[in-house]
Amino acid sequence: MEERGFESLEFYQDSLKLVKAAYRLANSLPVYERYNLSDQLRRCACSIVLNIAEGYARYHYLDRLRFLYIARGSLGETVSAFIVAENVGYCTKEQLNWVIQLKEQIEKKLNGYCRFIRSQKQGRDEYGNKYIDD
Repeated sequence: MEERGFESLEFYQDSLKLVKAAYRLANSLPVYERYNLSDQLRRCACSIVLNIAEGYARYHYLDRLRFLYIARGSLGETVSAFIVAENVGYCTKEQLNWVIQLKEQIEKKLNGYCRFIRSQKQGRDEYGNKYIDD
């Protein structure tokens, strides 16, 4: 049986699309935005996929969830950066709408995965219930 990693998660693949869009927009911004909006767009978009990967690699379900929740926060931050870009005229309303639709798709699948992880409670027996209260 072939091992399926985080790369096979649909919301991870969708998040990579968002990273590409963020990098495209960041590269098109004026030079004076290089250390402000451009940098922030790249960092928050990358944070989504990096935290999904790190969470996937963690053993205990609460540790996994922590990184997935961080990824979800970075998803919101990325969309907010696109909203700022649209408001100041760096991207179109159509581009922003595409990002918002993709965000909703990612968020729905990510939330479902979080529910699945929480229901499995992997690692609970190994670490015991004495110190972990969920």
